[in-house]
Amino acid sequence: MKRILGLLCAVIILVGLLSTSAMAASSPLELTMYFPVNVGGAVAELIEKMTQEFNEQNPDVVVSAVYTGNYDETVTKIQTAIQGGNPPDLFVSLATQRFTMADTQMAMPLDDLIAADPDGQEYIDDFIDGFMLDSYVDGKIYSIPFQRSTMVMYYNKDAFKEVGLDPETPPANWTELVDYATKLTNDKRFGVGIALNSGSAQWAFTGFSLQNCTNGVGLMSADGKQVFFDTPENVEALQLWLDLQNKYKAMAPGIVQWTDLPAQFLAGEVAMIYHTTGNLTNIRKNATFDFGVSFLPAGRQYGAPTGGGNFYITNGISPERQAAAWRFIRFCTTTEKAAQWSIDTGYVATRESSYETELLKNYYADFPQALVAYEQLPNAQPELTTYNAAQMWRILNDNIQAAVTGEMTAEEALKTAQEQGDELLADYQ
Repeated sequence: MKRILGLLCAVIILVGLLSTSAMAASSPLELTMYFPVNVGGAVAELIEKMTQEFNEQNPDVVVSAVYTGNYDETVTKIQTAIQGGNPPDLFVSLATQRFTMADTQMAMPLDDLIAADPDGQEYIDDFIDGFMLDSYVDGKIYSIPFQRSTMVMYYNKDAFKEVGLDPETPPANWTELVDYATKLTNDKRFGVGIALNSGSAQWAFTGFSLQNCTNGVGLMSADGKQVFFDTPENVEALQLWLDLQNKYKAMAPGIVQWTDLPAQFLAGEVAMIYHTTGNLTNIRKNATFDFGVSFLPAGRQYGAPTGGGNFYITNGISPERQAAAWRFIRFCTTTEKAAQWSIDTGYVATRESSYETELLKNYYADFPQALVAYEQLPNAQPELTTYNAAQMWRILNDNIQAAVTGEMTAEEALKTAQEQGDELLADYQ
């Protein structure tokens, strides 16, 4: 009897082990992705929807998309999670963080995953060159373009008509910018708005630097190890901002917040704003007036900064998790997905093939303003991007703000920024 009971217990244990093993074998791999939202509109809901669609089509993997605030907050949460031993498997972060991601080993190079993918190189080659510039560190690819943007000018056509300006002819250069902004300014409205807060001023200033530079690169070297803040051309660009505020009274005094500008534009409180294409859908849905979208006005030449976020895969996760994360990235950046993402958000479609889809062709036919960002891309370069990017942004932004508040001249502010920037990058020389 004891022998029979012993055999019965053994059978029960074996069945239990087999059941547990089968459940483990059939359990999907669970991944976590952190993502930021830095524009208006329903971006978080769209990412959740895309993630759900992936999970439904890939039953062996479950991705949990975790909203982690704006870009700065997201980086902080990634760092905290890594230090706590519970990192996300992949994340969306600023493309301009690539040097820091590589230097701190927060993210892994993707070249092996690309090489192992049957059409990996063809996939990479289809991304727009201006966006892929933000993916390389020392010849290796660290990120994949996703929610990418460039800065454009939004302008109120009704306000243009009101003051006798042609609503189909926005300012083409800095001289016209000053002229138009002055004419559009009255007791209830400023002519032009540019965000000067920390975290945003460097993006707009990159554009003005590219428009006026004679070195072809604006604010920094391509390898992220040098900055060129205090050139005469950059001093001239910053002086233009100060003049728009103080001399022409055509721009709001003090520090205007990035998040406030679209609301001010929609409320008719400012006639022209420099802002991201990522707010295009938001403005289209909420504008109660006819509006236009144009290239940024030229200085010596046209120029615009690219911006926005890329996909990164966290360094140190298992090969199995790397492969699953890569599969998710591929899913979110197909030709069709990139086209639909652009339509839904206002971000720029990142793949050349997306512009051949009926989706985008029909969208641009119905809403030609959306095509402006793509047409401007040949004039676009990455925004300020260096090692220790967050600290470098703070250096430039703090000194720009010192000039805006009257504590320094434009020349003094950029000279100080240059000295501090050189010190920050000394270890990389």
